[in-house]
Amino acid sequence: MIDGISPLDESAMAAARALHARLTKPAGSLGALEELSVRLAGLAGECPPPLPEPAAVAVFAGDHGVHAQGVTPWPQEVTGQMVANFLAGGAVVNAFARQVGASVTVVDVGVLDDLGWAPAPGAVADRSRPGLVAAKVRAGTRDMTTQPALTREEVSAALEAGARVAFTLVDQGARALVTGDMGIANTTPAAALIAAFTGSDAEAVTGRGTGIDDDRYTRKVAVVRAALATHRPDPADPLGVLAAVGGLEHAAIAGFILGGASRRVPVILDGVIAVSAALAAAALAPDAVGAMVAGHRSAEPGASVALAHLGLEPLIDLGMRLGEGTGAVLSVPIVASAVRVLYEVATFDSAGVSEK
Repeated sequence: MIDGISPLDESAMAAARALHARLTKPAGSLGALEELSVRLAGLAGECPPPLPEPAAVAVFAGDHGVHAQGVTPWPQEVTGQMVANFLAGGAVVNAFARQVGASVTVVDVGVLDDLGWAPAPGAVADRSRPGLVAAKVRAGTRDMTTQPALTREEVSAALEAGARVAFTLVDQGARALVTGDMGIANTTPAAALIAAFTGSDAEAVTGRGTGIDDDRYTRKVAVVRAALATHRPDPADPLGVLAAVGGLEHAAIAGFILGGASRRVPVILDGVIAVSAALAAAALAPDAVGAMVAGHRSAEPGASVALAHLGLEPLIDLGMRLGEGTGAVLSVPIVASAVRVLYEVATFDSAGVSEK
């Protein structure tokens, strides 16, 4: 997985810049879209790069032992209930995905609920639910305030599960991958991951998640700070960081990013869960950043810290903090437009337009 990840192709990027200079528009007039198209050419190793469509969203779902510390008012069973909602097509990410023509796959990497994989006595497990991938490493993480959330072996299994999903979606024709997540309390490990990888203070990267009050927010910051003090995760050991304070969906998303990068396919990142996972992916394979596209800027403060650490500028900023992949899905047409310019806009010569 990591061995297949390499730097962006400089010659393809130079060709994309040269092509932009010949198109019927003032140089640089498309702003960030121009540099995005150049990066995507470098990722593909050709100019123009393949159009990044269709897009495929993978929503990785898991539960968290740190929920016991009262970091969210939402009951833990909501994770499994939302998985059912995704499968029924009733979540916001489903609506947005239909709008842009993207598929939605849900991956159970660590949900407490058995979701139908474990049969009742005398029954047969139903493993044929459309749109749901059974990849459960364990039923939720351990409480990171009292012990490591995961073992290194469990982290490796989640990374591999995420990479397998990426490979499958690309093999099925996806030309852009979109990160999604679901897990009640998962912004708490996300904050811990961002603090560990960037060296930031817990309060600077901890947000209000689903909209917690001041008292619960204070508790959440204290929980993140306590977990970091207990484990002292070393950012030079990304598997160790994920094991100490991560979640199964965070590790799986990191693997998903690495899988997409190894296939030279852009991976559009969603909010704070995705960018915390992206920090782990970048620590494991720095060149994977070349495949990352920051879909949007989450309202969670840790997201901006993580994006700055990765050197990524988000495409949109709508004050969103839902997760699920929603912000990233909204940016899919923007990513496609950046590449379509290189295919469909005439050059000054071909259009008979005078240059300055």
